[in-house]
Amino acid sequence: MSELKKRAEGARDKNAVLGPDIDLEEYTKGPSDYAPVPSISDVPESYHDGFLNIGVDVSEKDRSGSFVQVDSSVLCSTTAQEGLEVLGITDAINKYDWLEDYLWRLVSVDTDKYTSRAELELSGGYFIRAKKGVKSVYPLQACMYIGEDHTFQNVHNIIIAEEGSELHIITGCATGKHIQNSIHIGVSEFYVKKNAEISFTMIHNWAPEVNVRPRSAMLIEGGGVFINNYICMSPVKSLQTYPTAYCEGKNSTAVFNSIVYATDDSNIDVGSKVVLSGEGSKTEIISRMIAKDSSSVTARGHISGTVSGVKGHLECNGLLLSQNARIHAIPELNAAAEDVELSHEAAVGKVAEKEIQYLMARGLSSDEATALIVRGFLNVEIKGLPDHLRREIQRTIKTSQDSFM
Repeated sequence: MSELKKRAEGARDKNAVLGPDIDLEEYTKGPSDYAPVPSISDVPESYHDGFLNIGVDVSEKDRSGSFVQVDSSVLCSTTAQEGLEVLGITDAINKYDWLEDYLWRLVSVDTDKYTSRAELELSGGYFIRAKKGVKSVYPLQACMYIGEDHTFQNVHNIIIAEEGSELHIITGCATGKHIQNSIHIGVSEFYVKKNAEISFTMIHNWAPEVNVRPRSAMLIEGGGVFINNYICMSPVKSLQTYPTAYCEGKNSTAVFNSIVYATDDSNIDVGSKVVLSGEGSKTEIISRMIAKDSSSVTARGHISGTVSGVKGHLECNGLLLSQNARIHAIPELNAAAEDVELSHEAAVGKVAEKEIQYLMARGLSSDEATALIVRGFLNVEIKGLPDHLRREIQRTIKTSQDSFM
């Protein structure tokens, strides 16, 4: 047994530090025998509605490529631009010996039982790469879909933007309408080389009884930029994620934007951590959290400045829409050198009654007034994105919000 397998086996029953515990023995591996198709337009129509809600366009209009995995089967992986590469992770490992150097480099295989299972019982994932100097004209799109009940989907993704390249990715996760209880474990490792850029937009649209455990980390070299947009607008049984970005290069940048609309009895624990260790590196972490019904949201943020001259800002705003909902904001700043500029602000509160009354006096109903206030609250300006990607994010937010306001 390899050293990596031994470490994973040793963590098989290791509970995570954050989030409610999950009995992984309740789940079995999803089917892996679905027949691949030439393009995303050939994927069965029964999946199409789920794709639309997570920003995946079956027509591939304004897309540079597509990846679709259903349960444990890769249905398609295509590219439409030279210099970009999209493969299933198993195919990529078989094709490139050097890829082994990127696996489990940023995320430790023995972090907890979820990373352990992603190694010991891998069920897929993707490899996305922009070659040196190549800039994606349109976003690539990727979809992880769970179609069978009481199954696990354990994936490992590797994303590399080589020197001077640029990648824009829309990736979504969804389940079939009939799914009662499944789990998704997603390990993702991002490598932003010198003067490269990755913008990564993740849209979650899970079923109310699904558990989700992403484990992600990013390494950003000199002049590199990483922008992470996370959107969750549908109920989920439990979600816990805490990606860590390492700004090791000079003038490297990491930006995290999170938009969460929690409903029903969802238990959501999200956040991000950035370590600023490169000269002139900087970060911004912005969160917008809404809790409704009896949902619970914990919003975490941690910025660590380890060298002089780095800058970071952390901002979390939460809005409660019911008496039984809960939002807990946990900002952390750690300065370990002189001349470090770190700041944070956090605010959690209810919709102001006077604002609702003001809008109702102008002809809106109470529900319409609340919806207008919520829409404005969620209107986060995301910097550094192409216009078509920014429009896609706003469309997804509006569509999801309108479905349960």
